[in-house]
Amino acid sequence: MSVIRAFIAIDLSPEILQRLEQVSVQLKTRLEGVPVRWVLVDNIHLTLKFLGDVSLANVEMLKKILKTEVNEHHAFEISVGGLGAFPSPHRPRVVWVGLEAPSELMAVQNGVESAMARLGYAREERPFSAHLTLGRVSRNAMGRDERLIGDAIEAIKLGFLGVARVNEVHLYKSDLHPNGAVYTRLSTASLKE
Repeated sequence: MSVIRAFIAIDLSPEILQRLEQVSVQLKTRLEGVPVRWVLVDNIHLTLKFLGDVSLANVEMLKKILKTEVNEHHAFEISVGGLGAFPSPHRPRVVWVGLEAPSELMAVQNGVESAMARLGYAREERPFSAHLTLGRVSRNAMGRDERLIGDAIEAIKLGFLGVARVNEVHLYKSDLHPNGAVYTRLSTASLKE
């Protein structure tokens, strides 16, 4: 049986991606030599649901159900800004830029989560936290590295980066390569205007 790695996400505008690139460059410069795997800016998106392995036989049904679910919700805007880390800046594992969004984002995410659960994809145990991943801290990071990351997050007083209109949700395939993941859009589902 052939499978693909897949996820469901919202794309960002070129303007927001350009501003995220500037933030990423700033962080990389400050944290040179610190073991962080930086996300290529073109790959930054708002993940609504990571599906993991998906049978190719199920992809068409997945596309159809995603379109039906997403079309139940209205388009909305998200505000992008603020810098942080999970679980905290003092014990960073993921470096992120934050988002503020209306309740419609949660409604879309909950709807997608429920629709995928009905198809047999496990529900995410952690509560949904809207963010854009800039980098993942290596497991080899030492206490000194973690302090440097925390200091960089605090030093870069990242304010508001802009507003992005969300009109669509996408199904992506993810192919892992030695120099990073390559994402291929498989389907687009439109929100109501």
